[in-house]
Amino acid sequence: MPNLTVPPYFNLTMFVNIGPYRYPALAACLLLYVFIVCANWAVVLTICREKSLHEPMYIFVASLSFNALCGSTGFFPRFLLDLASDTHLISRAACYTQIYFIYTYATNEMTTLCVMAYDRYLAVCHPLHYHTRMTVKKAQTLAGLAWLLSVFILFTAIYMSAKLPLCGNKIQKVFCANWNVVKLSCVPTVVNNVVGMSITICTVFFPLAFVFYTYTRIINVTWRSSAKFKGRVFQSCLPHMSSFVIYSITVFCDIALSRYNIEEMNPFVAIILSLEFVLIPPLFNPLVYGMKLTDIRRNIFKML
Repeated sequence: MPNLTVPPYFNLTMFVNIGPYRYPALAACLLLYVFIVCANWAVVLTICREKSLHEPMYIFVASLSFNALCGSTGFFPRFLLDLASDTHLISRAACYTQIYFIYTYATNEMTTLCVMAYDRYLAVCHPLHYHTRMTVKKAQTLAGLAWLLSVFILFTAIYMSAKLPLCGNKIQKVFCANWNVVKLSCVPTVVNNVVGMSITICTVFFPLAFVFYTYTRIINVTWRSSAKFKGRVFQSCLPHMSSFVIYSITVFCDIALSRYNIEEMNPFVAIILSLEFVLIPPLFNPLVYGMKLTDIRRNIFKML
């Protein structure tokens, strides 16, 4: 029977020796992180400063951008340090902290997009009652509940993982991931697997089904409406649908990759697939909402 241990460090094994390309890659990733921080802060500050943007839709956009800041800050500093280093050891406490920040970001992104779908559903399908059923206070409450849900369920999952006795310390990723830690356990993990699957269903599949339902209703309403109304709905819903589709694809890639034998894949492809959900949405969302929504774009340029 293997010795049950509590390794003080984890080893991130997916980092590839890229030789002289290390420092150009480090500089590129640093610039990417700076751009993500500046772009998302610009959106958050613009919405907070301008009273004309204190509306439900913009509150949700600000929540998405602030969530991107939290997720990026949980990932990039450690990732940049590993790029500059020859060893890729991370302490147990730092590993679980990184898991918490990255997957709280991932969960909150999906729940916030789900709430935004409900907001668009009310605006299109119940326009006469929109301002009574979706007030600024209610939007703030829904955004806060999305955050609280993410914080609570991730704390529960990580607490259960931290209690597991482990037989190894090798994590096949470039950042810490909860499922990869659970797979190192020397004892049965049935409870962890059930909890993990329940969390995935509650934070991925339920929101996915709800968004599909709301947009089915939106399409039914717009199909019978005038061309002008269809254009307004399309302009209003396109940024949200773009964010939702892109994020869903990136999450699916990460979930599929965690269940696949990475050793059979090209290491560069595996790294790209594992990084999509922490890179693309934080980069994509401020560009879409900042450029597509006229009020945000105008006020950003005004602030600059």
